[in-house]
Amino acid sequence: MTTLRPTTDLSADEARRIALRAQGFLGALDRRSGVRGILRHLGAVQLDTISVLARSHELIPYARLGAVGRKTVERAYWTDTHAFEYWSHAACILPVEEWPHFAFRRRAYRGRPHWNHDLPDGAYDQVIKQLRAEGPLTATELGGAKRTSEWWDWSGAKVAVERALMYGEVVCVERRGWKRVYDLAERAVPQALLHDELDDAECLRRLVRLAGQSLGVGTRADIADYHRLKGEQVDAVIADSGLVPVTVEGWGKPAWADPAALETPPRGRHRTTLLSPFDSLIWERARTERIFGFTHRLEAYVPKQKRIYGYFAMPVLAGGHLVGRVDPAREGQTLVAKQVTLDGPKAVPAVAQALVEAASWVDCTDVRVERVDAPALREPLAREVARLVG
Repeated sequence: MTTLRPTTDLSADEARRIALRAQGFLGALDRRSGVRGILRHLGAVQLDTISVLARSHELIPYARLGAVGRKTVERAYWTDTHAFEYWSHAACILPVEEWPHFAFRRRAYRGRPHWNHDLPDGAYDQVIKQLRAEGPLTATELGGAKRTSEWWDWSGAKVAVERALMYGEVVCVERRGWKRVYDLAERAVPQALLHDELDDAECLRRLVRLAGQSLGVGTRADIADYHRLKGEQVDAVIADSGLVPVTVEGWGKPAWADPAALETPPRGRHRTTLLSPFDSLIWERARTERIFGFTHRLEAYVPKQKRIYGYFAMPVLAGGHLVGRVDPAREGQTLVAKQVTLDGPKAVPAVAQALVEAASWVDCTDVRVERVDAPALREPLAREVARLVG
């Protein structure tokens, strides 16, 4: 790999603002492009099974656009062959234009020698035959998703269709009641994009460049993590990716930036909002701590007695900083802030605003604050929430 000298020195504050703008939280968004514009801008929207206020892939556009309708979100992702689901940072919704650039991953899956689930004889061909005749279908409609109630005990049809998805012969074209809906790639992907012609290097260059654009500025680890590439894959192509080397105050590691992000100072209005823990602004914990000085981890899979911030603690973004956390729940038409962590009294107005806006979005008419880490701030927060609810 060619070694490039850094071309720009960035302060920590400049890097933070560049990251915020790249992720759609600073400055004016082109709201006309809506949810689809957000998907293209981010390059990947992570999916997850947890639903408290809403599912994570709904929270991502909400955090940037405000109260966009949840049905509008689903239609934007899944109609007109606009997107497909595949393995990127995790299970993600991806713009369909990027189908050719995941050829390297499809090839890797096809050459994978070992799998966690055995593929029964004839099951693969049967799934393809059934989809061709009847599709799109869920795994249940293909013959059953599980053999028993255990989550890992997949049926033969489920093993086959998931293998076909990894290979690229089948595509997940939507989620129906959280079940994947599968169809043949030859029907679901536009013909002009339905190919594996790009070699691995070209695929990787594209994904590294996209990650750099979506992050604004990032270390090697940040860029690799965005689409879950290996460090050596990033090293092999980053010199030719179009990203430029920079140094960032306090980072202690080499970094690269999108040259377009360096052309104009990141200015504009900041968004105040609750963030999904799976939001690409904060999904990489080391980066979040480095940029925002904010330590956060998802505690949904931590035993209840060991949780510090709550089951689904959502960071609160305000003024370009992470100023607190809220662990939410819903009781009828009341949004319940079960546990709130505040970065001092100055965070109270922002957290109250974020809570009330989120409540309105999910059709709650009231907000109740239960526990606050600093007990003296509970009453000021509850009072400010009540004022905003009116």
